[in-house]
Amino acid sequence: STKGFAIPFVLAPARVRREFGPNVMSASVSTLLQLALLGFQMLEAAGQQAGTLQPEVHPELWLQECTGSGCEKHKNCIVLDANWRWVNKGGQNCYTDQDTWDPTFCSDLAACASTCDVEGADYASTYGVTADSSNNDVSLKFVTKGAYSTNYGSRLYVMDGEETYNMFKLN
Repeated sequence: STKGFAIPFVLAPARVRREFGPNVMSASVSTLLQLALLGFQMLEAAGQQAGTLQPEVHPELWLQECTGSGCEKHKNCIVLDANWRWVNKGGQNCYTDQDTWDPTFCSDLAACASTCDVEGADYASTYGVTADSSNNDVSLKFVTKGAYSTNYGSRLYVMDGEETYNMFKLN
């Protein structure tokens, strides 16, 4: 069944930096994690296609990083989780109304990644995501009635440049 690979091939446009401390996992779990990460890297090499029907323009968000000597503002941006995006081939959905991947395009993970495009997001109109004029905060609507559908919820990440997510460390 192709139903079980909703997220693995729909990779976000950036990589998540993760830190694992020593002795956090047993050897078998660690080995499984390494194999899973290798699989993700192989899928990324297959190349999830960026769509051309909706450009991706990340809303800006200014954050402050504070230390004992004061605070410094940094310009960041936010990005919508790939799970909320339209995945299509030439305007035809790669995901069916029966909650499965269309076997015409997605006979396996590699075929789906190389065939289907992940579109950019219309943050305000489709997902109800807006940044205020000073870019100091972001608002998210839970229900947004768009031109083509009604969207419920969203999941956003703060970017640290164009290639990575921002990792927040709480002390």
